[in-house]
Amino acid sequence: MTDPSPGQRIGRAAFERIMQRAAELQAAEADVGEGLTPDEVLALGREVGIPGRHLQQAMLEQATEVVAPAQAGLVGRIVGPREITAHRVVIGEPDDAARALIQWFDANELLVVLRQQSGRVSFEPLSGMQAALRRGTAAFSSGKPKFMLARATLVTATFARLESGYCHISLTADLSKTRGAIIGGAFAGGSLGVAGALVAGVLTPFALVAAVPVLVGGAIGWYVLKRYAPLAERARLGLERALDYLERGGVKPGHQLPPRTGGLLETIAGEVRKALSGRTRDE
Repeated sequence: MTDPSPGQRIGRAAFERIMQRAAELQAAEADVGEGLTPDEVLALGREVGIPGRHLQQAMLEQATEVVAPAQAGLVGRIVGPREITAHRVVIGEPDDAARALIQWFDANELLVVLRQQSGRVSFEPLSGMQAALRRGTAAFSSGKPKFMLARATLVTATFARLESGYCHISLTADLSKTRGAIIGGAFAGGSLGVAGALVAGVLTPFALVAAVPVLVGGAIGWYVLKRYAPLAERARLGLERALDYLERGGVKPGHQLPPRTGGLLETIAGEVRKALSGRTRDE
């Protein structure tokens, strides 16, 4: 085995794989017996140079892990879930995390606060002139993708305080309207195929000819159904990138947040500034 040359640089993805593999090897050598206590996990982590706050966050995420419910029925298994969920444990207070998430969605998604309660915020799609303005100014920016949750009819965020200054955030995007439209389109395609088969069966005695429209309609319906998976995956990435922002330090105490300004002119100027600044960074 050869050591990396001093001048060789390791990319982020390779670094993450190396650290994950090293942790697996370390865990394989450790005698865990019936399991480890949190203090023992922290001690083992310190031995390999992992900061205690990272281990604490990872243990909290493991303890609060949410398992998505299985999709009931054939349609659920074939098409996909009505709701997309993502969750994360971040450093900060729930109220500060809620404010940071509202700001993130305001800057990067076409979402507006529908209702805000203690520990829970729901968002609905932005509409009207402001939504049209946001879509228009987005064309001037070639930076990171925006509006990844545009297909969601409702996005819900819940915040739960955990020990040691951490909070658990769970995000849910409701895609039932998009899912229903796709299922309806697939059903329409299949129905056309059946109707064509009935007509062909009347006009010709050959069963093979009558079966062709059924096959074509089935293929169209299957193609339409498969369009949902990429849309659901994009929504999931939209939730995950919002959590990435909060995890990377987006959660700040209330007194550190910039003041919000209102008014249509200020909204227009702000959207133009954000679009131009994103374009300048890309150039």
